[in-house]
Amino acid sequence: MKIAVIFGGESAERDVSIASGAQVLRALKERGHEVLAIDTAKGLLTPAEERLLLESKVKPVPPRTDELALIRSGASELTSGSGLADVDLYFLALHGGIGEDGTLQAILDVAGIAYTGSGSKPSAYAMDKDVSKRLFRSVGIPTADWLMAPCPVQEVSAKLGFPVVVKPNKQGSTIGLSLVHEAHELEAAIALARTCDDEVMVEAYIPGRELTVGILEDRALAVGEILPLRGEIFDYQSKYQQGGAQEIFPARLTEQQTLTVQEFGLRAHRALKLQDYSRVDFRMDAQGRIWCLEVNSLPGLTSASLLPQSAAATGISFPQLCERICQLAIERKRAKSGKPSKAAP
Repeated sequence: MKIAVIFGGESAERDVSIASGAQVLRALKERGHEVLAIDTAKGLLTPAEERLLLESKVKPVPPRTDELALIRSGASELTSGSGLADVDLYFLALHGGIGEDGTLQAILDVAGIAYTGSGSKPSAYAMDKDVSKRLFRSVGIPTADWLMAPCPVQEVSAKLGFPVVVKPNKQGSTIGLSLVHEAHELEAAIALARTCDDEVMVEAYIPGRELTVGILEDRALAVGEILPLRGEIFDYQSKYQQGGAQEIFPARLTEQQTLTVQEFGLRAHRALKLQDYSRVDFRMDAQGRIWCLEVNSLPGLTSASLLPQSAAATGISFPQLCERICQLAIERKRAKSGKPSKAAP
């Protein structure tokens, strides 16, 4: 296949997306496909630019707002250059912003372009944590209580208690997230989250073990456990810097605990009407109860990412995972159109 890998973008998760794109490029080339690299902020990359991409790494902190503004000011649209005319599909290696919230997916749908992952509406559901949690509860998946800011300290204390997690409602990679132990810290945490999103969630903190499970082709993969080594939460540096966390696949759980996480993961994936693949994150409290945190519709695909580790623990290599994601997108497009699909410019 001829595949265009779409990555980068203008969100605070740009560096993570670039790292995902680099890994996907390598994997698909290893499987023998013709692969193009497209940064949504720069367009189709030259071979020299692509080589630089493959050498890039996620920095310890996400890009600053002013850096993203410079990228945004020079951003180019995806255009129908000569190299894109006969592309079979677009592989979306984007995280956050318009690449993950359904906006780009809606544009590609209108253009009749085949792409990996879920459609526009499911992507929007998954990106909106408030909507996601409402849908989790509608199908019987436990999730921590929450409020949406503005919410007075007295209401937070009465309904949630402290500590609480304060986070942007539509942001990933724990960017803008704070663990708030005391009431006097709440206002500053909400202000920080607002720098990433106009909507802010205040959520009851569930102490316990951090668990995750990958979903592929309506099947739950291996359950993993994340042990942060630099603090109380699995934050940006813990996720993307060497030595930030220990990730154990498969997690050391009882058979019943594993089955419960896998069942809840599949149920959450289906509740949001997601397609092909996702990753679902959980906490397990001291009593062994499982609480769903969120679903990632375009989970990270870096060398340290959790979905590839979940797949590997079930015998699926990273190149095989990337190729299967592509095949699922092609099969869905073909079934919808009734004929072989092409990513029309």
